[in-house]
Amino acid sequence: MAFDGIVVADLVREFRKELLNGRIARISQPESDELLLTVKTPDGQKRLLISADASLPLIYLTETNKPSPMTAPNFCMLLRKHIGGGRIVDIRQPKLERIVRFTVEHLDEMGDLCQKELIVEIMGKHSNIIFCAGDGTIIDSIKHVSAQMSSVREVLPGRTYFIPDTMHKADPLTVETGEFQRLLRSKPVPLSKAIYTSFTGISPVTAEEICFLSGLDSSVPAKEYSDDVLHHLYNQFAIYLSGVKEGRFSPAIYYDKGEPKEFSSLPLTHFDQYERREYPSMSEVLRTYYSTRSQITRIRQKSADLRHIVQTALERNRKKYDLQVRQLKDTANREKYKVYGELINTYGYNVEEGARKLDALNYYTDEMISIPLDPTQTPQENAQRYFAKYNKQKRTFEALSKLSMETKDEITYLESIRTSLDIALTEDDLAGIREELVNTGYIKRRFTRKKVKIKNTPLHYLSSDGYHMYVGKNNLQNDELTFHFASGNDWWFHAKQAPGSHVIVRTNGDELPDTTFEEAGRLAAYYSSMRGSDKVEIDYVEKRHVRKPKGAKPGFVVYYTNYSLVIDSDISGITLCSPE
Repeated sequence: MAFDGIVVADLVREFRKELLNGRIARISQPESDELLLTVKTPDGQKRLLISADASLPLIYLTETNKPSPMTAPNFCMLLRKHIGGGRIVDIRQPKLERIVRFTVEHLDEMGDLCQKELIVEIMGKHSNIIFCAGDGTIIDSIKHVSAQMSSVREVLPGRTYFIPDTMHKADPLTVETGEFQRLLRSKPVPLSKAIYTSFTGISPVTAEEICFLSGLDSSVPAKEYSDDVLHHLYNQFAIYLSGVKEGRFSPAIYYDKGEPKEFSSLPLTHFDQYERREYPSMSEVLRTYYSTRSQITRIRQKSADLRHIVQTALERNRKKYDLQVRQLKDTANREKYKVYGELINTYGYNVEEGARKLDALNYYTDEMISIPLDPTQTPQENAQRYFAKYNKQKRTFEALSKLSMETKDEITYLESIRTSLDIALTEDDLAGIREELVNTGYIKRRFTRKKVKIKNTPLHYLSSDGYHMYVGKNNLQNDELTFHFASGNDWWFHAKQAPGSHVIVRTNGDELPDTTFEEAGRLAAYYSSMRGSDKVEIDYVEKRHVRKPKGAKPGFVVYYTNYSLVIDSDISGITLCSPE
């Protein structure tokens, strides 16, 4: 996650636009290391969330209010006393540091106009919120840092505030080409690491982007490159950071199969394998990114037991299927033993006693073959032995053919459950999958647990042409959608030979436009195990032609006439309707 100086610069630009000259109407401290400021501006009320949490420090504008403790903490009371009702007169970022300095103008106890600073440091485990007087003296901080905790800087009331320069990094916005090359050559590390350890506010992701734009191998040390090559690198470095100087930010999140992987304020072209979605502000990027990541993490944690059950069953069935396939291969020569028995009965009358083989004409292929014989048995006994071997392998083949097909269907079904778990977004989705596993015998229903009624509904999309499209999120929902919700002339979509959701498009008796077919195909590709692929084959057919075999597992259907299309799995342009 690239919460670097460039992101902070974008946030400062946003804060200056939204908060400058606003009055602080309310200050609360929802958590021990978190502030929520409510600021009244000419454009309305704004909320600023500031978190100095060591694991996830953040600062952004939010529309969500958070409950506060009944008794405000001391730091919160101090801020209310000094800057409650104060006016924000300046918001700035020193150099490209991950620091935001809010200058607040207010009246002191004597009624005189004075200024204080609220300094937010977004520095990982060293993050802090520090309140200073106009002369830089620390009044208090949300975290106290004593000399025993840090030999670099004390953050305590009465101390003078300063920014520690432990890494001796240069300002990337003012560095010249000579200093740039000297700093990189002085570090015997890969080029990208030399960049982000030499300049303030540059993250590893940004350093990789600059190397990528320059066409250089980021793993090679800078000293391996000539002056001309490093001068070219400096030019790309300066061009890229000119976006910061000129405020040309483009906040975006990069998604991999629907999961947010990275965010940035400037383009990251080396992430071309990911889907890029732009947002109107960096605050919205941070709200979306962290809420989505939190939701995905929470659902993954809650689905861990279901995933373990499904994965264990999958491994067991795959081992069983491999064994059945090997045993089936052993029966491949069964017809040969039948022919041996018939030929011995036909030509065995002239076999000499004690013969070890019989050379005979195979009247099925018109070729001579040599049949091994047991010299201790008569020709009739040899023939019966081969017939018995043939019948045994025939019975084995018939039984294994059925069993292997059942095992293969079970594997396909379990893979569909795993895909449903990947699609699941809410606890209701997980409850539906758990109920399905109970119904199919993979989980025992506890005697205290009543049968769950599935309350969650399919995903509902609206095509560009105004047609309603529905996506099942698990097999029970797929069955309900296809066989109880859809009408006969609605269209049904599914990824070909891949676990995934049933997609239904309501036609209302109309002939669907090509655009709607394509968008429904994208939904079927996205909500399948082929998510993220550029080319996914999709089967589609009118719902009237879709059948469910008797006794089939949930979600399993058959159809014998269908159309096909090849489409990507990008659904970013398709409208998702709110749950009803």
